[in-house]
Amino acid sequence: MEIKNRYTGAVIRTVETLVKADLYRANLSKADLSEADLRESNLSEANLSGADLYGADLYGANLRGVNLSGADLRWADLRGANLYGAKIGPKTVNMFQIVPQVGSFRAFKKLRNGTICELEIPATSRRVGGLVGRKCRASEAKVISGNGVSHFDPNFIYKKGGTVKVADFDPDPGIECSRGIHFFLTRSEAEAFVY
Repeated sequence: MEIKNRYTGAVIRTVETLVKADLYRANLSKADLSEADLRESNLSEANLSGADLYGADLYGANLRGVNLSGADLRWADLRGANLYGAKIGPKTVNMFQIVPQVGSFRAFKKLRNGTICELEIPATSRRVGGLVGRKCRASEAKVISGNGVSHFDPNFIYKKGGTVKVADFDPDPGIECSRGIHFFLTRSEAEAFVY
């Protein structure tokens, strides 16, 4: 596979596979990486600004601190990728956002005992989800049905009719598992989720 600068045509690197490649701090600005297989690669602190990553497989890649400003991430697989501290433009975040940004909506969460809890995410709640995977999180939720305890915090109790809140909600869309009330948009996703 050739990695080319899409504007100058210069070849940056020729490789057969980029699976588990170490591209730490690589300058891949404006590189054509469309449909590249970058699974589990280390791209931490790399410059991918303006890169064409259309359809790229970035499953499980380390993208910590990467510059993705202006990168084309349409159809890219970012499941399991570490995007902590990544520079991601609002246009890119909005392209992947799967939770409604205004109004209230219903969501589902699996509790420690396997109970599926139906939640209402109120209009006032901060929420994020979709950039890395299908798991989302919010700063607060009303419990519509289901009682039980959080899988991660035995002191965090869900009780029908009650409201649960997280004071230190993390709004970073590049981190799938961080501070917040985690949920899925469909019941089937919550049921299938394995801790």
